[in-house]
Amino acid sequence: MNDSIYKRIEQNPQFQELVAKRERFAWILSAIMLGLYVAFILLIAFEPQLLGTRISADSPITWGIPMGVGLIISAFVLTGIYVQRANGEFDTLNQSILDEVQK
Repeated sequence: MNDSIYKRIEQNPQFQELVAKRERFAWILSAIMLGLYVAFILLIAFEPQLLGTRISADSPITWGIPMGVGLIISAFVLTGIYVQRANGEFDTLNQSILDEVQK
């Protein structure tokens, strides 16, 4: 692509919409993940006995294990949500922009 195509892409309102949507969505997902991590760290710092409590009296598993695994799984889920939207809505917008500027 030459410079004039790049300039047309940058000036395209759909491109600006795509960039704004993608950036806002990424920040929201990042804030959710950061909130979960901070909550987990604060829980470790201020309520460590809760994480060390057994799930049931005869179980060797403490509450810290499912909470930690849940934190890891939440990262995968948020990544999957981003990928699904990126491969759907964002790719459709991207293709629309490319079709429009190549006319």
